[in-house]
Amino acid sequence: MKKTGVIGFFLFSLSIVSAQTIESGSRSTIGYIQPDGTIENSSRSTVGYIKSDGTIENKSRSTIGYIKSDGTIENSSRSTVGYVKEDGTVENSSRSTIGYIKEDGTVENSSRSTIGYAKGIRKEWAAVVYFFFKMD
Repeated sequence: MKKTGVIGFFLFSLSIVSAQTIESGSRSTIGYIQPDGTIENSSRSTVGYIKSDGTIENKSRSTIGYIKSDGTIENSSRSTVGYVKEDGTVENSSRSTIGYIKEDGTVENSSRSTIGYAKGIRKEWAAVVYFFFKMD
């Protein structure tokens, strides 16, 4: 009985630390986000990083932006390029809505059309990937 419990716990632990899939609106995989913030394309090549302090880096580890604790997204010059509100609304620097990240991970554009799925990914990270970060 103990052995079964240990194996179950091990498999559960693996599921927590595995990468979260980033999908297009048609449900094809376009990339992954590792638990450590590494962003990979569909071929598993690293295209960027989101560090625990909110720094966004490209694949060469050059800083290209920041995610602030209040949901503000800034470029490398610290100019605001957008906002991610607590309810998942994504706005550009002029405060116009450009999309939505729903609780279930569905990503919608400003017209509420589904453009992707990011289940299990923090809203700010999903917004950076879909609206502010260009996948290579």
